[in-house]
Amino acid sequence: MNVPTPPRTARYTLPAQVLHWLIALLIFGLFPLGLYMHDLPLSVLKIELYAWHKWFGITVLLLVVLRILWRVTHRPPPLPDHIARWQQGAAALMHELLYLLMVFIPLTGWALSSAAGVPVVWWGVWKLPSLLPANKDAAHLLALVHATLNYTLAALVAAHVAAAIKHQFIDHDGVLSRMLPKIK
Repeated sequence: MNVPTPPRTARYTLPAQVLHWLIALLIFGLFPLGLYMHDLPLSVLKIELYAWHKWFGITVLLLVVLRILWRVTHRPPPLPDHIARWQQGAAALMHELLYLLMVFIPLTGWALSSAAGVPVVWWGVWKLPSLLPANKDAAHLLALVHATLNYTLAALVAAHVAAAIKHQFIDHDGVLSRMLPKIK
């Protein structure tokens, strides 16, 4: 089968690529961990898993802030000209929503922990300040918000991955290669 060679396109910088894939890897681990630990009976294992979930969640927040700062100071490569304007607009909106969720999900988790009266001690070393006073009703609401935002992120990530796969294997336009390390 003769597969067309993708056109040469501008690429994301290496720091942008590293941050993208590191954040993606962490999120792909955090989501199933959150689902698994939620329904466990109270035990040492559940407490340890919650600690790991918080540690990696705060790490994602910090990495996303770095990624946003990088993106503000380093313009992303333009999409190929042949991509319809509405698709370019949809891609821009998708990225903005992904960034918003990647910031607000860890913040709602941190706020949830605060409202539940459980401090967040990042990597067991740095006690982060409580975002809210302990409040059972607020904790219940934040648990719902945190879960809803996570399922929304999962749906958007699925759409993002589907679009990347479409561009790679159907359109053959090199869009995915912009975020992949350059192999010589």
